[in-house]
Amino acid sequence: MDFPPLHHCRTPMFIYDLNSAVGDVAWAPYSSTVFAAVSTNGKTHVFDLSINKYEAICNQPVVAKKKNKITHVQFNPVHPIIIVGDDRGHVTCLKLSPNLRKMPKEKKGQEVQKGPAVEIAKLDKLLNLVREVKPKT
Repeated sequence: MDFPPLHHCRTPMFIYDLNSAVGDVAWAPYSSTVFAAVSTNGKTHVFDLSINKYEAICNQPVVAKKKNKITHVQFNPVHPIIIVGDDRGHVTCLKLSPNLRKMPKEKKGQEVQKGPAVEIAKLDKLLNLVREVKPKT
């Protein structure tokens, strides 16, 4: 099967409605299928496309005051933490659930494949599931 390059795709593969303006989005540095988005209504949403492509697996309210708007999210590349910042200068640290930071387990006698090539293959497999095959004209 041949798929057109992504820059030729005119329609989105996924659309997420967070019911509020989005302040920032960040991909997890350890997984090609995990990302977080923060919305201006004070919530952090974490998605894992390998678990559920359509709904967040975690929605966490972050700000106590409605006036504060979340403007930034960043994954820590070493520790299982997300940093969230708002427009009033407040920074909040959120610890990720163990389910959101699972690393592949080694099978007896086999080494776990790691690295960018594995993550690219994992995301490509997911994207292939949603791409429509269009007949050649």
